[in-house]
Amino acid sequence: MKIEVLGTGCARCNTTEEIVKQAVRDAGIEAEVVKVKDIREIAKYGVMVTPAVVVEGKLKSVGKIPELEEVLEWIKERSDHA
Repeated sequence: MKIEVLGTGCARCNTTEEIVKQAVRDAGIEAEVVKVKDIREIAKYGVMVTPAVVVEGKLKSVGKIPELEEVLEWIKERSDHA
């Protein structure tokens, strides 16, 4: 599973990255967590406000820090479809 955290490195983006990493640990799954800082790459998703989270190519959150439980649900959804 690939999870991308879109953000330029602000505190909110860093917090989002930590929450995503914690969710991956809690879920006990193999996942690649990638930090995307390049504005052009972020814009390809149509994101204008960060942080944003993309799970397996699907945009899940934009402009807010997601709750741990939300990220766990996204992981579970993708795991169920794998």
